[in-house]
Amino acid sequence: MKTDIILCGVGGQGILSIATIIGEAAMNDNLYIKQAEVHGMSQRGGDVQSNLRLSDRPIHSDLISLGGADVIISMEPMEALRYLPYLNKEGWIITGNAPFINIPNYPELDKLKTDYARLSRVISIDIDHLAKENAVPRSANVILLGAAQQALGISYEKLEQAVRNVFARKGDAIVEANIKALAIGREQQKTIL
Repeated sequence: MKTDIILCGVGGQGILSIATIIGEAAMNDNLYIKQAEVHGMSQRGGDVQSNLRLSDRPIHSDLISLGGADVIISMEPMEALRYLPYLNKEGWIITGNAPFINIPNYPELDKLKTDYARLSRVISIDIDHLAKENAVPRSANVILLGAAQQALGISYEKLEQAVRNVFARKGDAIVEANIKALAIGREQQKTIL
């Protein structure tokens, strides 16, 4: 088993939380894990990107090469396209479809839709709307993680336990909101696939 994941988005969207949950689930599944330095996390609204590599064998590098990523998980559509050269031909993009327009030359939405229409393995969902509609407004990132579960090769139960472990110190209400969000994402995944 080997899964190379690029996590990307904008500072403050919860990319680091997703990485932490995946890492916790992978370690609980006795997998090796390497994570590259996260870029941009010190600036809210800036680009955030991380390489996360999982394997049942030792991993020698924490960086993913061009064409080597199995999954790109992105909180918003443009950021996923930025890392498209890293995605392998059989790889998946799991992305939120609501843009976070934080730069003056952000592409037109029609251009983004055209770019995504050319790709075959995409799960694109309105995570912000789903989070608000289901009363878990601060858990859009975990909805996205739930939608990515199958592409990650980690069981839903392992991810659910990792969510419990990661958020335990924040109290039961936060844990349950994130468990609910994970389940919402999984249902979206089933609907799309």
